[in-house]
Amino acid sequence: MISRLTPLALALALAGCAIGPDYQRPATTLPENYPEAGQTTAAAAVNNRWWTLFADATLNDLVDQALKNNADVRLAIARIEQAEAVARETGSLYFPEIDVEAGSSNSQLSSKTATWNAAMPRISHSRRAALTTSYEFDVWGSARRANEAARANLLASRYSRDTIGLTIAALVSNAYLALRALDAQQTVAAESLRDNEANQKLVKARLDAGYVSPLDLHQANSAVANAEAQLAELKRQRALLEHQLALLTANPSLTIAAGDLRQLPLPPVPPAGLPADLIEARPDVRQAEQNLIAANANIGIAKAGYFPRFSLTGSFGSESATLNNLFTAGAETWSFGLGLFAPLLDFGRTTARVDQAVAVNEQSLIAWQNSLQIAYKEVRDALVNLRQNAAAESARNAVVADTKEALRIYNRRYSEGYSSYLEVLLAQNAYNSALANLISTRQARLTAAVDLFKALGGGWNGRDQESGIGNQ
Repeated sequence: MISRLTPLALALALAGCAIGPDYQRPATTLPENYPEAGQTTAAAAVNNRWWTLFADATLNDLVDQALKNNADVRLAIARIEQAEAVARETGSLYFPEIDVEAGSSNSQLSSKTATWNAAMPRISHSRRAALTTSYEFDVWGSARRANEAARANLLASRYSRDTIGLTIAALVSNAYLALRALDAQQTVAAESLRDNEANQKLVKARLDAGYVSPLDLHQANSAVANAEAQLAELKRQRALLEHQLALLTANPSLTIAAGDLRQLPLPPVPPAGLPADLIEARPDVRQAEQNLIAANANIGIAKAGYFPRFSLTGSFGSESATLNNLFTAGAETWSFGLGLFAPLLDFGRTTARVDQAVAVNEQSLIAWQNSLQIAYKEVRDALVNLRQNAAAESARNAVVADTKEALRIYNRRYSEGYSSYLEVLLAQNAYNSALANLISTRQARLTAAVDLFKALGGGWNGRDQESGIGNQ
């Protein structure tokens, strides 16, 4: 009896082993902070609902709709459900499988090839019912490594969903900001059209009075037509952006009331010394690390192929010629067995599998390191854009003020007969261009903030906001 239990005892004794390397997080070579953000003064925490920092109810509603209804997000959730099912399936490897077997058979021997007697009649009947089990001991930790890989893949799928959600939120935010910029451009274009129409009436009156030549009227008519064409183009672009937001939110009938980018507050500026390790909260970086953990566990699964496998099989039940006697005394049947399966010669198949797993692990390591470097670069880019666009906006405000005053002077000089209408048109175009450039710079500044939120995997906690253009 002791000799029979020796393989089982040996298997249980070795059950604490786990072949393959345990995961150790590789060291990173990133700096402690971002040069563009100054010296570190305090840690910053991630705000997962960073778009609310723009303080716009319509934007909040659009992002919430997209995160709930967007097709890409729903696909990611379905992938998580699949990964959860795979993880549950892999976890069941820790336990034996117990099955129920039942059967009934009737057979007749050939009178040409067999003989029979009372002990072995020509026609026989068999009724059978039993519980069976089979179990492979996880001696080398293969099941544990598989479970480790399955858990990592599950987390990776969750981080993939978060990555998609972050991307969708950024797409919606940028599309919404672009739409609001077009609204602001439309407001400027409509004001320009009204000014040009007023100038057109003035020129016509002066022409009728004989103070100017017909050339001025042609120039005034051309300015009105150009303003109308510009306004029509802006309306076309806005409609396309509205359609894009309808697709992102999975709301085909979406309509967005007019607004003005210049009334949106700027989000909080990043704190000084933004820590570089904040990017480790990015879902794509976390996903890359979980892929690395899974690849590391797969090395152990592959290496387990070098070693023998121990299995346990057994059954307990009853067997009888008739159903009435199936569960009576003497009908019991049972079996118990230990099995050993050891590789002898596979012509390098297991080694090839191990080499494949090691190569995939190396690829996953490179992918994780690259994701960190990309994230670091994207944060630095966004910080530069945020800072330089703020400086540009200050200069644009000065240009707007100067061109507005120049236009006022030219209009007065034209009404007094000291300037030509062409000079008025040039001044009007310069002022309109200055306003358009200011709006574009404000949009770029807000977009840079969105890019920074996305690059960090979220915003930072804090509410230090600057005023909008209209309040400056």
